[in-house]
Amino acid sequence: MPMRILSVVGARPQFVKLAPIARAMSGRAEHLIVHTGQHYDALLSDVFFRDLGIPTPDYNLAVGSGSHGHQTAAMLSGLEDVLDSVRPDWVLVYGDTNSTLAAGLAAVKLHLPLAHLEAGLRSFNRRMPEEHNRVLTDHAADLLLAPTEVAMKHLADEGLAERSLLVGDVMTDVLYTVRDELLARPRPLPAGAVPGEFYVCTIHRPDNTDDPQRLASIVASLASLPKPVLLLAHPRLRELAARHGVALDQGAIRVLEPLAYPELVNAVLHSAGVVTDSGGLQKEAFLLRTLCTTIRPETEWTETVDLGWNQLVGQDLGTLAAAVRRPRPADDGAAPYGDGQAAGRVVAALLERG
Repeated sequence: MPMRILSVVGARPQFVKLAPIARAMSGRAEHLIVHTGQHYDALLSDVFFRDLGIPTPDYNLAVGSGSHGHQTAAMLSGLEDVLDSVRPDWVLVYGDTNSTLAAGLAAVKLHLPLAHLEAGLRSFNRRMPEEHNRVLTDHAADLLLAPTEVAMKHLADEGLAERSLLVGDVMTDVLYTVRDELLARPRPLPAGAVPGEFYVCTIHRPDNTDDPQRLASIVASLASLPKPVLLLAHPRLRELAARHGVALDQGAIRVLEPLAYPELVNAVLHSAGVVTDSGGLQKEAFLLRTLCTTIRPETEWTETVDLGWNQLVGQDLGTLAAAVRRPRPADDGAAPYGDGQAAGRVVAALLERG
């Protein structure tokens, strides 16, 4: 009997990570996919499966949005039923979302082996829900699949070295594949965008969106930037902006729907820079050697800052304009996130330890 591995995903960054894992799993194990429905908008879910060639999920819990407690509880209930009926040899969880924590809890309660992909990342900001999700999942998991040496050190510091394995970053795998396809077969940019003359922007974290004054200040700072800002507005951002009475389409800002993954990579590749509070987009910008400015006081992807490709902007938004206009650093070819072959290592580790 082939090993049965069940992946649990629910949000855009997890779909990206799932793509190379699903390819590496093909023919080597029985791979089942559960989609919790945490991101239920078609542009944040369905098109990622289509564009990245991911198999249709075997289960879709369709939990939708909600508070952290309600959403996590709904996932936990649904996942418990699925896991109890499937009884996989491994439950594989990705990153740091509520889907990850819910699946981790369901697995350990049912005494099923749990593997955490992208283990060991730390922002050390306990206000972030993602920080709690990743720390709790790491301490529950049986196998910790770390993307970087820094992540391995964090795990060792927390007494988890024996369960940890350095595999590299699977988002690097898929990004390099998509980048090479785009270079071979160029795609059009969003209407009106001129190569090198626009910024790509995403804002979604509660610390930046839940307080009306903070959101208004961020929007005003973006509106004053010297080039058009393509704001890829998540449904939650649109809802909060409307509730706060903050108009998103000010000054330099052009409000767009979220882009499908190849279109997002294409936009970042041809942009003057990225402005974001997303962890995944920081790393994608680095891998494409595009300047990134992160509206957060800290980042879990510290290598992007250390190597000069990412600059943090905290409470003082007055530094944003200078940050986006800073000169590019020299590219020394540093590859802290691996060689683009992480997925194969992940699958090999699961098969060896099953």
